[in-house]
Amino acid sequence: MYKIKKAFDFIRRFGFKLFLQRIYAEIQHLKPDPNKPISIESNHNVLQVIQRRFDILSPLRVYWVHASPKRRINLVTDSINSGSLFGGVATSFILSSFLSRMWDCELRIITRTQEPNKKNFYEVLSACGVPFPSKVNFAFAYYQNPHSEIAIGDGDIFLTTSWWTTWSVKEFIHPKRLIYLLQEDERTFYPYGDDHLRCTELLKDPRLTFVINTQLLYQHFQFDGFENIKENGTWFEPAWPEQTFYYDYHDENSRNFFFYARPNNFRNLFYRGLEVIESAVEKQILNINTWQFHFVGKDIPVIKIMGKEVKAYQNLRWSDYASLVRKMDLGLSLMYSAHPSYPPIDLAASGAVVVTNRFGVKQDLSQYSKNIICKELRKDDLLDGLVEGVALMADKATRVDNYKNSQIPRKWEVTLEETLKFLDQRLSNV
Repeated sequence: MYKIKKAFDFIRRFGFKLFLQRIYAEIQHLKPDPNKPISIESNHNVLQVIQRRFDILSPLRVYWVHASPKRRINLVTDSINSGSLFGGVATSFILSSFLSRMWDCELRIITRTQEPNKKNFYEVLSACGVPFPSKVNFAFAYYQNPHSEIAIGDGDIFLTTSWWTTWSVKEFIHPKRLIYLLQEDERTFYPYGDDHLRCTELLKDPRLTFVINTQLLYQHFQFDGFENIKENGTWFEPAWPEQTFYYDYHDENSRNFFFYARPNNFRNLFYRGLEVIESAVEKQILNINTWQFHFVGKDIPVIKIMGKEVKAYQNLRWSDYASLVRKMDLGLSLMYSAHPSYPPIDLAASGAVVVTNRFGVKQDLSQYSKNIICKELRKDDLLDGLVEGVALMADKATRVDNYKNSQIPRKWEVTLEETLKFLDQRLSNV
């Protein structure tokens, strides 16, 4: 009886159509994992086998409204819920909002795996000091629901946030109407195989317009032979607004240690980080009795270091994450790619010292702050980094001086200025 009442309450609040979509979405979760090998007894043709394996690439389902020539920017992403907000998704909010304001047009945010939490969009923009677009709409186009369609017209522009969302859009829209916000070498998400191949093929598509997050990542693609990105792309540096990321001059005796912990995001090298932290405690680089350990990320297991349980933070609201970062003194944040990643600069922008790793063109991040220490990924090298980090953290005068003299960008309207000009010119005839 309770479930029936709950269903009627949902229909009354959200409508019968969304109720049916919700039921459909729940049914999809009961389907077999598409990554599992297909049984030899199964009867599938080639197209079914491929579609089952790469269902995330299924085209965004649309219907055309040709009488709608007015420009609209469409941000396409998987989810905007709390577990997905760190770094990249927040940046896509900001870029799409600036585009909406520049073109004086509607912004529509389309999610493909989870219904959008609208409050998160406004919270991120507020925290980053970015004005709200004049008109924002949200749509949930569940990628496994064949009836989940959105209306598009001749004036629609799409901003995609991954190779798979780009793939799903380029199947029905002319590439000149598509902007690919590329914030990582997404090939690193996979071992060499079909996913890696498809990702590489899309990254080499000469028809796409690319916007690359950081000059380092842009240089990485150039050095790796992506001439199409050089010819059809631009880059920007993110910003860390002082209203959110600042040194709060907390208790000098505090010893708060931050570790970026995402065991299922393999490029964050969760297990190498654990090895280093455990060894640092054993060697008394980090005193277990004076340091508090804060693991921040997602999918974090219960962990004890020398018998002391660490504090784990998952799916934080944007404001809570920033508040926590401001309390940190030292951090370890690893990224097995050329992108500097957000947490090291989040920490440095908030007055902490942080150790991170080198990779390819990413050899030194002092251009952001001298409180960022880069080391090779060997365990002993990272331990040396923590030794340096503890000393720098304790040297308050130098630590504060480095913070005050950092070159971390602080204003999004400044860092995105050239990117917006590039996009306005490139899409002027669209």
